[in-house]
Amino acid sequence: MSHKKYVEVTAVFTADGRVMPQTIHWDTGTVYEVDKVLDVRRAAATKAGGCGLRYTCRIRGQQTYLFLDEDRWFVETRSYAE
Repeated sequence: MSHKKYVEVTAVFTADGRVMPQTIHWDTGTVYEVDKVLDVRRAAATKAGGCGLRYTCRIRGQQTYLFLDEDRWFVETRSYAE
């Protein structure tokens, strides 16, 4: 089962009002650079529950989802230990 893992995100606000994530800061100190935002849409986090804006991102060649739920960012993880 998946869980929400809240993460720190560095993002920029574009001139047209969009919020675009740049980096994801893991609690271990690892920082992942978002190579590209592929899609942004309102969607549910089907594995961990909740909803918000779902950012489909490419990070280190892998596609992943990053969610902005009101004012908090999260990713879906397989366990609490991740």
